[in-house]
Amino acid sequence: MDFKDIYPPARRDDVVEDYHGTPVADPYRWMEDPSDDDVKAWGEAQAKLAFDYLEELPMRPQLREGLQKLYDRERYNAPFERGEWYYFFHNNGLQNQAVLYRSKSLDGEHEQVLDPNQFSEDGTVALGNWSITKDGTLLAYSTTDGGTDWQTIHILDVDKGEHFEEKLKWCRFTGMTWDAGNEGFYYSRYPETDDLEDSKSTFNQKLYYHKLDTPQSDDVLMYERPDAPELGFFPTITDDKKYLVLSVWQGAINRNRIYYRLLDSDDDFVRLLDDADAEYNFIGSVGDDFLIATDNNAPMKRVIAIDVNKPDKSNWRTIIPEGDDPINNIVITNEQLVVHKMHNAHSTLSIYTLDGEHIRDVALPTLGTVQAAYGERSSSQMFIEFTSFLYPASAFKYDFNSDELTPIFTTDDSFDASEYETTQVFYPSKDGTQVSMFITHKKGIELDSSHPTLLYGYGGYSIPLTPAFAPHIINWLQHGGVYAVANLRGGSEYGEAWHQGGMLHTKQNTFDDFIAAAEWLGENGYAGKGKVAIMGRSNGGLLVAACMTQRPDLFGAVICNVPVTDMLRFHRFTAGRFWTPEYGNAEENSEHFEFLYKYSPIHNVKAGEQYPPTLVLSADLDDRVVPMHAKKFAAELQWHQGGDAPILLRLDTRSGHGHGKPVSKWIDEWADIQAFLMQYIAQEL
Repeated sequence: MDFKDIYPPARRDDVVEDYHGTPVADPYRWMEDPSDDDVKAWGEAQAKLAFDYLEELPMRPQLREGLQKLYDRERYNAPFERGEWYYFFHNNGLQNQAVLYRSKSLDGEHEQVLDPNQFSEDGTVALGNWSITKDGTLLAYSTTDGGTDWQTIHILDVDKGEHFEEKLKWCRFTGMTWDAGNEGFYYSRYPETDDLEDSKSTFNQKLYYHKLDTPQSDDVLMYERPDAPELGFFPTITDDKKYLVLSVWQGAINRNRIYYRLLDSDDDFVRLLDDADAEYNFIGSVGDDFLIATDNNAPMKRVIAIDVNKPDKSNWRTIIPEGDDPINNIVITNEQLVVHKMHNAHSTLSIYTLDGEHIRDVALPTLGTVQAAYGERSSSQMFIEFTSFLYPASAFKYDFNSDELTPIFTTDDSFDASEYETTQVFYPSKDGTQVSMFITHKKGIELDSSHPTLLYGYGGYSIPLTPAFAPHIINWLQHGGVYAVANLRGGSEYGEAWHQGGMLHTKQNTFDDFIAAAEWLGENGYAGKGKVAIMGRSNGGLLVAACMTQRPDLFGAVICNVPVTDMLRFHRFTAGRFWTPEYGNAEENSEHFEFLYKYSPIHNVKAGEQYPPTLVLSADLDDRVVPMHAKKFAAELQWHQGGDAPILLRLDTRSGHGHGKPVSKWIDEWADIQAFLMQYIAQEL
């Protein structure tokens, strides 16, 4: 098939913009307006071409059937205690959304609390954030419609099974915390607006108090910073109900501030930490000491105690010093610190006293990831959710008195992990840096370069990629595939220095790490030359887009999912302005322009280059990474493609960036992706 003859044509306008003396062409600037009739028509035509082609791929029915079977398994999340109740989420298999239940005993009868599958017929209205009172009687939760980041808060009297009348709007990146008497809660929201797509709609977030059974218009403004409109506020109340604490964020980067005030006071908030010079994660309070995990002068993080009466840095006390492994998360349970660290990109759990004395390490089931850890401060038990590539996410109870970790909510599972294996390798990047990579496949395969190999990466925002189970991974393995995950610079697998080694002017390191991973897989017999496929989502979409424009000869296929591709204009749209601390700002800073322009995917597509088969995915309601990135990149590739390989743009409807996506849509999306990959990189099946 000659795809060039059937691509829906996209006009190329004579738009040129000057960046610090450099003229830059932007022929598809018109695609930035989603309401434009030409944009709609072109997008619909591209989507029809992609869906029609993918539907007819020979392996799609078989792959979709396998995905359906693998998703159709009972799943429980780790429970958490609220009063006399255990709350937990459960999916019976193919439900589009998990259902919230509660029970008075772990093996007792389950009482349904909230079924998000009732929010909409197609499952595209999903549960967002939630907060339950300490006694387990009231639930505040948000819903998101079609994957958008905008949310609406609802309130449920759990005991009565009745909703309160009021609904709270204009919420985005919102946290909620109940007051001491269950009379209301604190939450953050943006100013009232009728245009949620306006980039200015995400300025001036404010903290409010909502009292039950009152309209949102009566909510009390608790805090705002009109002098700093880009700040956002996440509220927490300390366990002793003494302090209201705000984690104050600015942009999608791990540098924040900590403010607080007495809960029963009308005084202004005290700006305890206000330099935004590091990450400060509030753990809890011990009297007037705030325990905080921070990478201030500690790239792997340490735990400090700050006496709010003597907050000067000279009075800070180190409770747990920085170690060789980065701290990922800490909770206070059983009046002890449960410290979750990462060792070579997999989880460890350790128990410390509140004074920082090491008590013991918790033995985990295998090399894998602790996805969640819940425990009440006074409780002698903790609940964790654990997973690995070949270990389905499972809930466990840890007993502090017996030091025993026992599984709960056991389910029947037909998947036989003994047929597969995961290994971790270390390979050199372009500059000699050793990079970790996990490789999973059937046992006993011959390294004869015959295996369809999918390499996944992210490398940004201090987000680690650690071992985790997913039905689509198992489906890939069952069809003879090899699945690899590289721990690239830009993530936090090895602390903040690892993150900073792949951001701003060092972002090219991330791409070099990924390219080196693909080369290593080819050189070591997993896939033939040019047969390694690459995939990434969001920032990972930027990763694969940049790598394919830099090394189009290296990859057998590319899956570029909800990508960021226009690195000169991303900050102008919806949440894009939050990303400038990670990427830079080409308009305001000439040095930023130089390194962004050098790798920006849409600006580095070359005429006549033979690009590999590429599937670009986006969705109409993605207001985090707006679809214009995918559209402009696909149009540029289609125009300049010098080879015969297809460049397809799969635009989904009633869908967003991925959060809250119903199971039915995940199954269809993965069937399309895997059928596309098998079409172009499979040798023999």
